[in-house]
Amino acid sequence: MATGSDPRASQTLATGAGKAQGGEHIKPFTPEKAKEVMMSLQQPAVFCNMVLDWPSRHWTAEHLSDVLRDKQICFRMGLQSTDSVPQFETSCSYVDATLEEFLTWNCDQASNSGPFKDYDHSKFWAYADYKYFVNLFEDKTDVFQEVIWSDFGFPGRNGQESTLWIGSLGAHTPCHLDSYGCNLVFQVQGRKRWHLFPPEDTPFLYPTRIPYEESSVFSKVNVVNPDLNRFPQFQKAQRHVVTLSPGQVLFVPRHWWHYVESIDPVTVSINSWIELEDDHLARVEEAITRMLVCALKTAENPHNPRAWLNPTEAEEISHEVNCHYLNGAVCAFLEHYRTSKATEVQALRANREHRKKHSHTERDQTRSLNENKHRAAEPKAADPLGPDLVLVTVMSEEPSSEREGMFEGGVLYCSARDTSPCAQAQSSSVWCKLLRACCTPRAPAHRHPACKSSVTKNHHYHLQPVTEWLLRTRNHLSIQNSYSTLCICRLGTCQMKGYFKKACDKTE
Repeated sequence: MATGSDPRASQTLATGAGKAQGGEHIKPFTPEKAKEVMMSLQQPAVFCNMVLDWPSRHWTAEHLSDVLRDKQICFRMGLQSTDSVPQFETSCSYVDATLEEFLTWNCDQASNSGPFKDYDHSKFWAYADYKYFVNLFEDKTDVFQEVIWSDFGFPGRNGQESTLWIGSLGAHTPCHLDSYGCNLVFQVQGRKRWHLFPPEDTPFLYPTRIPYEESSVFSKVNVVNPDLNRFPQFQKAQRHVVTLSPGQVLFVPRHWWHYVESIDPVTVSINSWIELEDDHLARVEEAITRMLVCALKTAENPHNPRAWLNPTEAEEISHEVNCHYLNGAVCAFLEHYRTSKATEVQALRANREHRKKHSHTERDQTRSLNENKHRAAEPKAADPLGPDLVLVTVMSEEPSSEREGMFEGGVLYCSARDTSPCAQAQSSSVWCKLLRACCTPRAPAHRHPACKSSVTKNHHYHLQPVTEWLLRTRNHLSIQNSYSTLCICRLGTCQMKGYFKKACDKTE
C-alpha cells in the first residue's frame, strides 16, 4: 500500500435484483458451482443475491433481542481512539449484558445504572464477538436452520457451525489471520469495512503470537493508523478493502490477514469457518506452537497468564493438557494420512481401469477433432462468474522487486517459499510434516478429542528441528528470559519426542 493512500477508501458493492419474472428468487450460482468457485479463488470475493431467501436475513439486533430476551452476553468494550497501537482483546474490558441493555446504551440514553453505566457511549464501542450459535441458542436450536450454508456447496451446514457478531459503531477486530480453514461471512445488518492482506504479505504485517490464541496470528500493526516509524515494511503491504453491506456474503481465502470494523451504529454478521484439507497438518503445527508458547510464557510469568493469553482461550493451559492436545492432533493427522493414502491408491486403480476401457473411444474422439479443426470457432462463452461475484481488489500495486524475504525481530519470514527447519529435508516424510515448525498458524474449529494413549517420557533421541525453531523464535514469541528458552528443551520437547517416535514408527 502506498503511504499516501487512504485506508478508508474501499469498494462499495451494490446488490442487484436476482428475480425471475414471476417474482421467484433465482440464485446466480448453484451450490456446486459456488463451492467450485470458492475453492479456486486466490483472493477475497463478495457473493451477491445468494441469501435473499434466508430467514436469517431478518436477524437485526432488535429481532435477536426479542429472541434471546434475558440471555446474558459478554460484550468487549474498546475505546474510540486513533492510537497507533492495536487494541488487543487482552487490553479491553468486558461487560455482561442483554441485547436490550446494549441497544438502550447504543441509543446514547445516559443511565446511572445497568452494566454499561461506566462507559460513555461517545468514547467507547461494544462488541459481542465470537458468539457460537450452539452456546447462544442452546435452548432454541430450531434457529440453526435459518442459516443455509448448503447454498454454498456445504450440505447440512447451518447455524450449528456458525458464529454471531453484534457491534456498535467503531467496534473492530485487530488485524489477524485465521489458523484453520477459509471463512464465509454473511452481513445481516449495518455495514462493515474489511481491510485484507494476502498471505505473502505476512513479513510486512509483523506477526506475533502474543496475545496467544490457538486459532489466530495477530499483527503488531494497527492497519488503519500504522506507526510507520516502528513498522516501516508495512508500506509494502497490498491492502484490499471492501465495504460489506446487508445481504452480501464475503469469502475470505485461507491465511488472508483481515481487520474488520463496524461503520454503522449497529452491525450484525454471521460467519462460518470452512474446514480444509491442510487443517489436519495445521492442527499438529498449532499444537506444537501452543505447547511452546504456554511453557515459555508460564515460566516467564507463572502468576499472570491473562497478560499474554487471549480471553477467548478458556481451556486449561497446563503442560499435561497441552501434551494430550498435541497427542490428539498427531493421532488425528496420522489417521487422516492413512485414510487419504488408501483413497488415493483406490482412485489410481479406478482411473487405470477407466482409461483401459475407454482408450478406443478417446482415439475416435481425437480423430473427430482432427477432421473438424478447420471449422469456424464457436462464439466465446459469457463470463462464467457473472455480475454477482465481485473480487476484492488491491488498493495500489508495489513493484514486485520489493516483495522479497526479510528479517524482522530476529525471525526470518519469506513470502514465496517455506524456510522452516524441516522444509529443507524430504517434504514427503511424515516425520518432517509432523515436526515442521509453524510461525503462521489458523479460526476456531472443533478440536480433535485427545487420544487415550499416555504421554511417553523415556525416549532419548535428537529433536533438533523444534529446538532450532524455538531458539530462532524467541523475539517472535516475545520471550524476555533466555533461561525460559532452555526450559522448553527439558520441559516440553523431551515429552513430545515419544509422541512423534511412536507415530512415525507406525506409519513409515
